Amino acid sequence: MADIKKLKLLVFDVDGTLTPATIEIGNDGELAKSFSVRDGLAMALAPYAGLKIALLTGRSSKITQHRGEELKVAFCRQGVQNKVAELSQIIAEEGWSWEEIGYMGDDLNDLGVLARVGFAAAPADAALEVQDCADWIASRNGGDGAAREWIEMVLKAQGRWDELVQFYKNQSSEESV
Repeated sequence: MADIKKLKLLVFDVDGTLTPATIEIGNDGELAKSFSVRDGLAMALAPYAGLKIALLTGRSSKITQHRGEELKVAFCRQGVQNKVAELSQIIAEEGWSWEEIGYMGDDLNDLGVLARVGFAAAPADAALEVQDCADWIASRNGGDGAAREWIEMVLKAQGRWDELVQFYKNQSSEESV
């Protein structure tokens, strides 16, 4: 297994990874996406433990933009035709290496990135080709806690999860994350 202690950025595909593998489309375009609140809490907490979060998706959606802003992700790149090229640009801008990047994706268009990153993850319901490329496969499906499971596993391996849990145990009415 790759060294998850080196990870600085966790990148997520959106459709099928952070959402179930369905999209509701009406006459005027995309109507809705369903996101797990547990995935969202883990994504919002990760930066407090030193991990940056990014969304990298082939589809463009106001819903995804809104979710990224709500969670204060470091990068939200949409309409991406070449995920390897887009992530290469982020890596170069930030001065990171591929070994410091983790990626969770669910389908064939994620294979190029999964093959390059320091840690490749997949939801339980990912395409078989993606599962074969992954260093780790969640027990949960996309949109149903797979991202939470992965973030929690990474933060535990990095020795950072307990401090987040302790924060909530000790939280007063005047503090919030």
